Amino acid sequence: MPADPLRERSAPLRPGEVAADWLDPEPFLRGTAWLDRGRAVRADPADLDRLPWDTVERAALPIGVRVEFTAAPGTRSVELRYRAASRGSLPHCFALWRGARCVGEVTTEPAEEATVRLGLPSGGGVFSVHPPEDRAPVILGLRAVGGVLSPAPARPRWLVHGDSITEGWWSTRPSHSWPATAGRTLGLDTVNLGFAGGARGELPLAEQLARLPGELVTLAFGTNCWSEAPTSAGRLYETVRAYVGLVRRGHPDAPLLILSPVLRPEAETTRNAVGATLDDLRAAMEHAGRDLASEGDQRLLVLSGRGLLGPEHLADGLHPDDAGHARIAAAVARALRPHVPA
Repeated sequence: MPADPLRERSAPLRPGEVAADWLDPEPFLRGTAWLDRGRAVRADPADLDRLPWDTVERAALPIGVRVEFTAAPGTRSVELRYRAASRGSLPHCFALWRGARCVGEVTTEPAEEATVRLGLPSGGGVFSVHPPEDRAPVILGLRAVGGVLSPAPARPRWLVHGDSITEGWWSTRPSHSWPATAGRTLGLDTVNLGFAGGARGELPLAEQLARLPGELVTLAFGTNCWSEAPTSAGRLYETVRAYVGLVRRGHPDAPLLILSPVLRPEAETTRNAVGATLDDLRAAMEHAGRDLASEGDQRLLVLSGRGLLGPEHLADGLHPDDAGHARIAAAVARALRPHVPA
């Protein structure tokens, strides 16, 4: 395995790359966990050795990272200059949002470095641009056409940890994943810490979560504890308690939501290698959360994932389609809304 996979995904910014007529992108970036030499990454670059290799690989992708700005009235468009790790084969799609509405998309041919222009609706306002996530693109700069841009106001940060479902698999756009959708609904700065194939209760990740600034936290793992890392119900119960305890060291008073696994038909009543069904694991997670709450963690919430989706909401029998992501987002938003800070 490479010594530092995060740093092999794309080249760092070189001195002088933010030209005089381009704005430095860093004040405009949202959804960022860590910045490593100008690149948004989702694991602590100084603490990679304790993480599984597949989590380190996924952490190099800028899942959920956005460019957010306020455009003065009269600003006609915004240009983004970016560099991808490689050309790839999929088109690069940039989605422009104002509030809860997508107001435009621009699709470009795959390129390692390019500039994209997105037209802005009249009247100005606060906008979000969801860049493509494939090939780990790095935003090099942005600039206004016919007006002025400034960084969008800061919003409460929501740290969301989970697996490939949290990462947004099978949503047709990054902006359609359930964390992105729920974050827009609640007016939060969503930091997506979903890792496909991961989120198996790795305690070093809990320590990293504790070190990240954030006003709300959601833990949505458990599915991969049935298959990728077969776990018994008793062990998962203790893991959840330990995980929450470590996160609480950095966020003692933050609303913390435990979301247990959503429907996975093949696993619901099928025992894994150590004898646990997914329903057993789901119950263990929820039991751990309720016990912690009864023991005095008054800001700990539990949301069962079992009833959120039906088989018709699964694109491949495991991952939700856009309608499924929207249903999870709506349920999470309802659970968190009373606890969102002003």
